[in-house]
Amino acid sequence: MIVTRFAPSPTGLLHLGSAYAALFAWTKARAAGGRFLLRIEDIDTQRCRPDFTTAIVEDLRWLGLDWDGGLRIQSEHAAEYDAVIATLAARGLAYRCWCSRADIQAHASAPHGPEGAIYPGTCRLLSAAEQQARAGEPFAWRLHLAAALRETGPLTRDPRPFGDVVIGRKHTPGSYHLCVTHDDALQGVSLVTRAVDLEAATAIHEVLQRLMGWPVPAYEFHRLLTNPDGTRLAKRDRSVGIRALREDGYSPARVRAMVGF
Repeated sequence: MIVTRFAPSPTGLLHLGSAYAALFAWTKARAAGGRFLLRIEDIDTQRCRPDFTTAIVEDLRWLGLDWDGGLRIQSEHAAEYDAVIATLAARGLAYRCWCSRADIQAHASAPHGPEGAIYPGTCRLLSAAEQQARAGEPFAWRLHLAAALRETGPLTRDPRPFGDVVIGRKHTPGSYHLCVTHDDALQGVSLVTRAVDLEAATAIHEVLQRLMGWPVPAYEFHRLLTNPDGTRLAKRDRSVGIRALREDGYSPARVRAMVGF
């Protein structure tokens, strides 16, 4: 059975691009007689808001979408993500990092990858004494990619352009990469549908799946909706917001037609 999901981050109101992504996944599941799940990826507690979650759910229902099972809220499952990081750390596959983004950008030898400057491994090379001296400071967890690749075997995509990515942030229980792969495995997601701009990141997700013994789902990448000038749709743009379109008298059918559904 096909199991798909839509997993928005409640940092703003639902817009046409997100509606397209939801309808794409929902249609795949319903056409195949499968299951469609809704998950709220709100691990970034500094930017995500409960009122946005409520609004997203309301707008999806207004569009005519339904989902199977309850709503999974990532911020309610911090202990699960902590446990994954602890497992990886115990296996020598994750390490603490105290570097800021400014530190990494300032590093002369740091090349750039899909997510910006690739981490040069500064904290991975610290001695035990140096790590102990910083024990009281906030830190992130990073994946030790070189060590990880020695355990994964052949991969579908090359994760090396990402380097030692963050898997647990200083102020959140886990990173997007870690939480999304954990939840897809936990919820039995068999088909991940996502925009083409996230295709490269799928390489890191496969690494985590292989390391943790999680199933590797099938992936399908859809187009990214943009403004007429080619720029990406933004949540702050009222003209593409589902709530604004509702207030302007648009029907669900008309909005769905706008994105090709």
